[in-house]
Amino acid sequence: MTRAPVPDDTRPATEQQDWQERLRRFGYVARPGAGIRERLVPPFPKPSARPWELARLDPARAYRVARVMDWLGPVLVALLAGAIRFWHLGRPRGLSFDETYYAKDAWSMLRLGYEGTWPDRKISDPQILADHQTIPLSDAGAFVAHPPTGKWVIALGEWMFGLGPFGWRFMTAALGTLSVLMLCRTGRRLFRSTFLGCLAGTLMAIEGLHVVMSRTALLDLVVMFFVLAAFGCLLIDRDHARARLAAALPVGPDGRVRPDGRTGDHAGTGPRPWRTGAGLFLGLAASTKWNGLYVLVFFVALTLLWDVGARRTAGAGRPYRAVLRKDFGWSVLSLVPVAVVTYLATWTGWFLSDNGYGRHWADGRGGTWSWIPAPLRSLWHYEYGVYQFNVGLHTPHTYESNPWSWLVLGRPVLFHYESPGPGQDGCRTAVDCSQTVLALGTPLLWWTACCALVYLLYRWALRRDWRAGAVLCAAGAGYLPWFLYQDRTIFSFYAVVFVPYLCLAVTMMLAALLGPPGATGGRRTGGAVAAGVLVLLIAWNFVYFFPVFTGQTIPYADWHDRMWLDTWM
Repeated sequence: MTRAPVPDDTRPATEQQDWQERLRRFGYVARPGAGIRERLVPPFPKPSARPWELARLDPARAYRVARVMDWLGPVLVALLAGAIRFWHLGRPRGLSFDETYYAKDAWSMLRLGYEGTWPDRKISDPQILADHQTIPLSDAGAFVAHPPTGKWVIALGEWMFGLGPFGWRFMTAALGTLSVLMLCRTGRRLFRSTFLGCLAGTLMAIEGLHVVMSRTALLDLVVMFFVLAAFGCLLIDRDHARARLAAALPVGPDGRVRPDGRTGDHAGTGPRPWRTGAGLFLGLAASTKWNGLYVLVFFVALTLLWDVGARRTAGAGRPYRAVLRKDFGWSVLSLVPVAVVTYLATWTGWFLSDNGYGRHWADGRGGTWSWIPAPLRSLWHYEYGVYQFNVGLHTPHTYESNPWSWLVLGRPVLFHYESPGPGQDGCRTAVDCSQTVLALGTPLLWWTACCALVYLLYRWALRRDWRAGAVLCAAGAGYLPWFLYQDRTIFSFYAVVFVPYLCLAVTMMLAALLGPPGATGGRRTGGAVAAGVLVLLIAWNFVYFFPVFTGQTIPYADWHDRMWLDTWM
């Protein structure tokens, strides 16, 4: 068997067809007019001929126009998401729920490089929000329960717009908007369809919990953003690595491409920069909240299974051994060490300080580990104390919930509630009104997602659909670890980390409802009507609950009508 030469446009038609067949084995097509690495790209849908009649254009120009159109849809969806998230972002004017910790810590890090000490929240909140602010911040280091990255993100908004509701919420709103754009592009790569990618992004644009968390200066939305970015990087890495394996496959004497054991066992996949990027984002996620560490473990396992599948398709006799020899180093070295280095780098402000909490704990201490630099030992001691605090947090809270209830929205968290009287704060009725921010997912979307997850389990377990497995893995990484802490005080808004994958799951189920491309016209029409009705109902459901997502003043009776379950009040 001979190695196939690099294809070019002058090769005979049979060889061109053979090259296309080789790439199709791994799910790829070659683009004309580009080098080998640029040609091995995923087979995204062909551009439509209307209204621009791309078929009449030369291939290179048609491809450029199609690329513009493939970005236009996601950008429009992101603009819709941004309008929802930035609308009256400064309302409510005050520190909502745990903003009282993170908004202040962010300001402290902006000023000191670490978390300083604030007085009691009841004293400091009015002083912060007064027209002439009095910032009662001390440079004495404070013990805090979470790493610094998320607070640095919030601090960026405060640096631009000051210590106020808009300032401390700006960056979460920006990341929430960008995450919708990322989900559109991620869904497009996952499903090979711009329409389905935009559908997934639209569902997240109108997802209530994502909207509330985008409009609140908490850490969980930041974790969600970095995890989604890592997931997208791993999808790109999967495409590129499989394309390189496809290019290495040999051509037999009959001119046909067949799996080759030697190639499958020994071919390399080259540098993996996208996997390194995923390690960077996972390090940022873990340095925002520690639940990002569980995502790292899940994603390492996922990438190894993807590599095994690629080796098996290429013809490897022992794909697991081939992965251990050729890919395991990239999986581990590009994810775990990069994540660890990124995590440590986010503590730079604390390392450079003198007054950060526990900063000099190890100075002058001997013992077995004295060979480790004192700042690292001090950080380890600090982090051990944080671990003890987090696992031992059992303080009862009115809105705590068990993760078993999260998917069905059993106990959402009330972030803000006021009851303006007649004529006060927009209340135009003769009775009291309600002004609420409730961290509640769009109910019809979440209840549909429960069915979609069951469908994906079927697709993954019985049909071996790798897309279903990828979505389930990402959703499980954000959800399943919380079952280890059912006795701890935990809240349902932590679920925002896996909201993107619920939207992808619903999108995949809707795509199945639409039917395969070769289905009869009646089947496709019926599926399109059913899917369209479901999406419209979800959109209506979001509009109906929009006042309680954004703190609008509405009559008390209208608020009560939206409390569909007693546990929502």
